[in-house]
Amino acid sequence: MKRFKIKITGIVQGVGFRPFIYNLASAKSLTGFVLNNSEGVDIEIQGPENLLKEFLTEVPYKKPVISLIRELTHTEINVIKKESEFIIKSSKNLPGKFVLISPDLALCQDCLKELFTLSDRRFKYPFINCTNCGPRFTIIKDVPYDREKTTMSEFEMCSKCRTEYNAPSVRRFHAQPNACHDCGPSLSLKDSEGRSISADDIIEKAVDLLQKGKIIAIKGLGGFHLACDAQNEEAVFTLRKRKIREDKPFAVMVPNPDIAEKLVDLTENDIRILKDITSPILIKRKKEDSGIAESVAPNNKDLGIMLPYTPLHHLICKTFGKPLVMTSGNKSDEPIAFHDTEAISRLSGIADYFLIHNREIYMRCDDSVVREVNGHIYLLRRARGFVPFPVFLPKKSSCSILACGGMLKNTFCLTRDNLAFISHHIGDLENLETLNSFEEGIEHFKKLFSISPRVIVYDLHPEYLSTKYALDSKIEKKLGIQHHFAHILSCMSDNNLPNKKVIGVACDGTGYGEDGKIWGGEILIADYEGYERFAHLDYFPLPGGDSAVINPYKSAISLLIRAGVEEDIILNKIFPGYKEEYFIIKKMIETGFNTVDTSSLGRLFDGVSSILGIRNIINYEGQAAIELEQVSDPEINLSFSGNYFNKERRVLEYINLIKNVVKAKLEEKPTSEIGGVFHNSLVEMFISGISSAGEEFGINEVVLSGLSLIHI
Repeated sequence: MKRFKIKITGIVQGVGFRPFIYNLASAKSLTGFVLNNSEGVDIEIQGPENLLKEFLTEVPYKKPVISLIRELTHTEINVIKKESEFIIKSSKNLPGKFVLISPDLALCQDCLKELFTLSDRRFKYPFINCTNCGPRFTIIKDVPYDREKTTMSEFEMCSKCRTEYNAPSVRRFHAQPNACHDCGPSLSLKDSEGRSISADDIIEKAVDLLQKGKIIAIKGLGGFHLACDAQNEEAVFTLRKRKIREDKPFAVMVPNPDIAEKLVDLTENDIRILKDITSPILIKRKKEDSGIAESVAPNNKDLGIMLPYTPLHHLICKTFGKPLVMTSGNKSDEPIAFHDTEAISRLSGIADYFLIHNREIYMRCDDSVVREVNGHIYLLRRARGFVPFPVFLPKKSSCSILACGGMLKNTFCLTRDNLAFISHHIGDLENLETLNSFEEGIEHFKKLFSISPRVIVYDLHPEYLSTKYALDSKIEKKLGIQHHFAHILSCMSDNNLPNKKVIGVACDGTGYGEDGKIWGGEILIADYEGYERFAHLDYFPLPGGDSAVINPYKSAISLLIRAGVEEDIILNKIFPGYKEEYFIIKKMIETGFNTVDTSSLGRLFDGVSSILGIRNIINYEGQAAIELEQVSDPEINLSFSGNYFNKERRVLEYINLIKNVVKAKLEEKPTSEIGGVFHNSLVEMFISGISSAGEEFGINEVVLSGLSLIHI
């Protein structure tokens, strides 16, 4: 007989890990106990040595699918006499320790089957869950992960649920959100002024309203969605108008993969991604005969689709039977609404009705967005289903760090040891509401993971709210990092690269340069210690600064003037009707008034999009570049002739590129062809710069980074 003390860290709470240990030990007639603590799981287990070794071998291979073992250690301790069983003990809090927390998980197949089984006591219960699925991150107030430290604490379990909760052989053993019709959260339907609407079946009433073209704000896991019939053009257009979201694509939720395949082109791997426990929004090419309303994704060949991931979504989608717009419950530029009274206040001018439940959301969290490329998932927005799972860093840090992120599509990050806890998607830090969400999120992560940062890292741009937050912080050690160097560092770390020199290519829209100019088309020689700016897109004037981002024609006119395109061609062939704007911009460039130099590749894309007549004024960030990509023919193998890299000046030269774009436009070449050739020429431009850097420094490893644009 021997006794082992086992310590396991990782995602081992709220995922059925203790009952798994209990059942594995009991099957081998081993004795002892297992308990949760604020660092992971502790086990003391006793029995014949051969069975103990079997137990240790089987734990990593038979563990619950959604769990993750970061570390498993064991030591031999003294045998305890007269111990007759294996038990699960109450949780124990260890000061200063922390445990990895599971993200919110999509409804599992077992719960889904029960949801639609007439004889099951949870038939059509909108909050059915077990240890394999359901809310986690969005309901946790503190650790250890026990019911009293979640927003489920106010719901006292009935005797049947309590029996399940205490039965290690049942998959709802210690499932903290466990509940049923008799004891758990419930739904209510309200009108736009918050008045209750009675209905025998609230789901059927809500679906009836959707079928009539109404817009409903639906409370989900991490906040409210705004939903309407995705095939009803009038309903979608009305939602777009009320939400003040002129062109950004909406996400669509479909009942099942079969319907998804009628809307977009899907591979088997795509279906696997859609059905994954993370249940993200997947961006795919839209079919021409999809039947989806044009206003769902104007001027966009792609569609963001997802499957139902909560029991409430499943009930709505199964009853409705068609695609639903399911977009974030907010007005443009605001964070997603997640409190009931806040939602009714903020969304009453958008939604006709509110489908609400009384389970509090403690931390708001948007849907995650991904693309599939060559069999791999590429995260475009990392939120529900992935957060707060950490990124593992190549090496352990000497102290904890708070990194505040940029302004657009902000996320913050806290580090501890070799773990980086990247936050959920916060949004654009352009107003008080989003700043408050940013600050609340930081405090919550600090508490959950017991982190007291000693260093705060910020972007060099002095006007970013995240930078101002950092500079006002009481954390004494402050470190400013150049925006594009940070892009390269993050890509190196994400790919577990060792600390050695790489060629870093940062293609971006806006980043404050160390020379006070706006960078964004950079080739850096970098490692974890620092960087050298090897080359960049040749500077051109950005008249109006940030206003040029909203008005791509300003970048276009600046590029045309810089390229020496004749004034008559600009005014009569490219920008007829922009005569007054042209001369104002020309004067601004000549005098330098309210004009800053930029090497931004994003602004180059904007300018070419405008020159080709695709988009002169944008309604959402990155729209001109996205629509240029949408019209460009990906099958074009040609590029414009010419040398686009100046080795002596170390700049990527755009002048011949602009001249060629103008020439092709004047020759009335198809826009799709010009766009395809333009993209190919940019690739050749950067390859020339990368090759030159590789020859000079003897480096053959290239890191590509920048800003991924997604607007769901």
